[in-house]
Amino acid sequence: MKNSKSIYITTTVISFLIGWDGYAQFLNNGDFKVNKNTMVSIYFDYKNTSVGNFINDGDVHIFENWDNDGIVSYTNSENGKTNFRGTTEQIIEGAKPSDFQNVVFENAASAVPFHLSATLTVGKLAEFNKGIINADDYGGLVVFKEDAFHTKVGNQSFVDGKTENNVDQPFEFPVGDALFFRPAFYESASSAGTAYTSQYFFKNSGFLYPHTSKDESIITINNAEYWEIVQNLGTEKIVLSLTLSTTTTPSIFFDENPDTELAIVRWDDTAKKWVNDGGMLSDSATNQDYSKLLTAQVGGYGIFTMAIVKKTTPEPSDLIIYNAISPNGDNINDTFHIKGIDKYPDNTVEIYNRWGVKVYSADSYNESDIMFKGYSDGRATYKRGERLPTGTYFYTLKYNKSGKSIEAAGYLYVDNP
Repeated sequence: MKNSKSIYITTTVISFLIGWDGYAQFLNNGDFKVNKNTMVSIYFDYKNTSVGNFINDGDVHIFENWDNDGIVSYTNSENGKTNFRGTTEQIIEGAKPSDFQNVVFENAASAVPFHLSATLTVGKLAEFNKGIINADDYGGLVVFKEDAFHTKVGNQSFVDGKTENNVDQPFEFPVGDALFFRPAFYESASSAGTAYTSQYFFKNSGFLYPHTSKDESIITINNAEYWEIVQNLGTEKIVLSLTLSTTTTPSIFFDENPDTELAIVRWDDTAKKWVNDGGMLSDSATNQDYSKLLTAQVGGYGIFTMAIVKKTTPEPSDLIIYNAISPNGDNINDTFHIKGIDKYPDNTVEIYNRWGVKVYSADSYNESDIMFKGYSDGRATYKRGERLPTGTYFYTLKYNKSGKSIEAAGYLYVDNP
C-alpha cells in the first residue's frame, strides 16, 4: 500500500485500521497526520520515506516493523502516543530520528523483542511495559528531551544501549545490559545547556583499562560491570549515583569492613589510572531490581564503576556536625546544626537525597538564620518549600579556612513528622 498524497485522520471513532491484502509494507511518500482522539492500528511494516511526513497527535499502534527516513513529529499542544505492540520481534530503524511525544514499549514475543538501529526521541513520556530495547547491537539511541521522563522501567523493559538526556533536571538513565536493569542517576547544578549520554555494561572494565593502575586508596575494583557517562554539553560536575544489585555486583561489595568503604571510581585518561571520586552508600527503598545506591559528586566523565577503598580519616576540625534532625517544633534538633560554622562565612552546604537529587543548597550557612530545616529548595523532584520525607540524606560542606579550601561530607538523617 502506498500513500503519495496526504492522509488526515480526524475521525473520533475508536479505531482506524490500516491493512491491505497482498502488500507487506505501507509506504508513505506524503503527509500522514493522526489527530487527537483518533486511534490508528498498523498491522504491517511502515516505511516513512525521505519525503514522508508522519504527525501523530492521536493514538497509533505499531504491530510490525518501523522505518523512518523522513519526518516523524507531533503537535506540542496535543498528546500523541505511539505504541509498539507487536507479537513478533520488531525492528525500529531509519536514517532520520523518530520524534515521539509519548511512546509505549509492550511486546512479549521475546525477552528482547525490539531492535533499535535509529535515534528515537521522547518529548514527554516513555512507558516501558514489556520488552528490552536492544540498541547496543544495532547502534541505536534513545533521547529524552526537555521535561521528558519514563515509567515502569525494570528488568522486564529497559534500554540495552545508549540513552541521552537533554535537560539539567535530576534524571534516571533507564539502562541495563543482558537481562539486568542497572540505572545511573544524576543531578546537574547547571540551569541550562547540559546533555549527557549513559550506558551500562555487564562486563569487566579491566579489559578496557587495567585495574592495577589506580589511586593508592583503591583496594579492589568491581570486575563485573561498569557505566559510561559522557558529557555532550555543559561544563559542570554532576552528582552521580550508581546502583548495586546482588544479581550483577560481586558479593564482596556487600560485605562490611570497619577499615574499608565503597566509592565510585573513574578512569582518568590524563593520569592513566583509576581515581577515587568518593561516595555515600544508601539502601534503595523503591526498586527491587537493585538494592543499594552509591552517590558522589564526580570529578569528570568517562568510565565509572565502584571499588572497595581505604576508609578515609577526616581532617581534624574545630566544627561539630550533628547528623540528625527532627523538625517537629520542639526546638530540639529542629535544624541541621554545624557548630562553629559562623567562624567560616565563606562556605557552601548542599544536601542530596539517596538518588543524588539536590534538595537543599546554601551559601554562608550559619547557626542562626541560614539553616536546613527539613524542607526542599530543589528545582524538580520536590517543590521548593515542600517538607522532605523521612529518610537518610547526605551533605557536602565546603568552607575556606585561612585561605585553604576544606571539604567534608557525611550522612544526615531527617525525621520529618
